[in-house]
Amino acid sequence: MHSHVVYILLCADGTYYVGSTTNLEVRLQQHQCRTYSGGYTATRLPVALKFSESFATGGEMMLRERQLKGWSHAKKRALIDGDWNELRRLSRRRSKR
Repeated sequence: MHSHVVYILLCADGTYYVGSTTNLEVRLQQHQCRTYSGGYTATRLPVALKFSESFATGGEMMLRERQLKGWSHAKKRALIDGDWNELRRLSRRRSKR
């Protein structure tokens, strides 16, 4: 059985791509091979997996993907780096706006 996974890729241009899948290995291969020629990563290769998180259900996966897509580049980087203090700081800063 495949798990529900949210992942973050670092693209060659320095941007992050957030996606979700039930088969991470296949999905990463699709990104690298430009399976979806019109997709975001197709013109930003190579990409590198920087973060992944598994969930029990597709609903949980979709909620997390939507959350991460709304995050700034800096906040995604703090998550990838495991810098919880920076992640908290960035979260507080945004919530004060």
